[in-house]
Amino acid sequence: MNVLVIVVDTLRADHLGCYGYERATSPNLDAFAADGVVFKRMIAPAIPTHPAFTTIGTGQYSITHGIVSHGGNTGLPRTSPWLPTLMQDAGFTTCAVDNLADWRHGFGRSYEFYVDPTSRRKLHIKGDNREINSRAIPWLETHGSEPFYMMVHYWDPHTPYLPPRAYRTLFYKGDPHDPANHSLDGMDRHPLGKTWRETWFTKLGGNITDAEYIAALYDGEIRYCDEGIGQLLKAVDRLGLRESTLVVVMSDHGELMYRHGVFFDHHGLYDGNVRIPFIVRHPEAGPGVVEHLAAQVDIAPTVLDACGLEIPKAMEGFSLVPWIRGESAEPLRDFVVCQECTWQMKWAIRTLTHKFILAREEDFYRTPMRELYDLGADPAELHNIAGEDPGTAERLEGQLEAWIADKMAANGLSEDPLVASGLTLGRAWKEPQEPA
Repeated sequence: MNVLVIVVDTLRADHLGCYGYERATSPNLDAFAADGVVFKRMIAPAIPTHPAFTTIGTGQYSITHGIVSHGGNTGLPRTSPWLPTLMQDAGFTTCAVDNLADWRHGFGRSYEFYVDPTSRRKLHIKGDNREINSRAIPWLETHGSEPFYMMVHYWDPHTPYLPPRAYRTLFYKGDPHDPANHSLDGMDRHPLGKTWRETWFTKLGGNITDAEYIAALYDGEIRYCDEGIGQLLKAVDRLGLRESTLVVVMSDHGELMYRHGVFFDHHGLYDGNVRIPFIVRHPEAGPGVVEHLAAQVDIAPTVLDACGLEIPKAMEGFSLVPWIRGESAEPLRDFVVCQECTWQMKWAIRTLTHKFILAREEDFYRTPMRELYDLGADPAELHNIAGEDPGTAERLEGQLEAWIADKMAANGLSEDPLVASGLTLGRAWKEPQEPA
């Protein structure tokens, strides 16, 4: 069994057709999903990119592997299992088409081939799917006859959203400069707001007033990336690899458009950020949908199990293979715990019906320290009912704190790792706001 893992950075699940989105952003992924198994509630326990990729590769929560923020000084611990290492040790040829290895975290470990087609760019995150495929597809053509584990990382939906011009009005027909539109009011209070206006927005024609235009650009980037994914999947079929390859499509985290004061970025533990797509095509499994809660800690155990390899006891997730093969319909878990320590210092517990968010310190937006959302009645998480439903808030807070305490004890931690770490990117943003 070969393995192809496709990660689309900054892709939120609910902007794909196979997750119910009304815009035609993902025809190739929708076709892929129709042949695969779609996990409707896959949750990222740690955001953004660095903690998420560590969780994906180790099968461990951030409180265990120790990388709790983006841009911190902590590296991938040698004591944690690492999926590429396990695959390489099992005889797979390992390859990543990616650009994270130059970070200090050690994401390039155990890849025999590490290909970064964006290294010639000043801004690595803007290497588009064509650049990625120009290296990924030839690698498959050369090495597809070997048992392989390959990870391909696309960046198109990441800010700044600047798809090719043909995609910029694909989902937008209004006037992005309408002076009567005030949906971007308040963006300058966002940490990147002024930067976006002075750099990215100038490339779009200057004084942008309509937030929906920017959201439509995000969707245009998804559609553009979807075409690249389609080309990669066609290469798998053309090379005769379809029946011998497990293909996984997912993201590391999502994106917030302009709710909660967060303009076009990925901080905050709302579902737009932590609910990610996860679609699996397995040669021995028919199409299906899984509604149960799953988490990124499950991904490495699933890949290992699908390849007939032993799952290390140090991994904290479950193999999803029984659900992929339709052999189980039982719930995997009652809740998933999430955290962020990059722009905000927060924990959350997410059940099928509710989410409770607990801040360890006040954030720049002056968001309440305790938030509770009824996800059935309020899927956009716009109405905090912590004060209206104190019983549910207290019950979930107790569950959350008990989970954190248990994990701290298991890992020999005397201090909450978010507090011990402190914010990374948000530190420079926060400190000028503090009184002298």
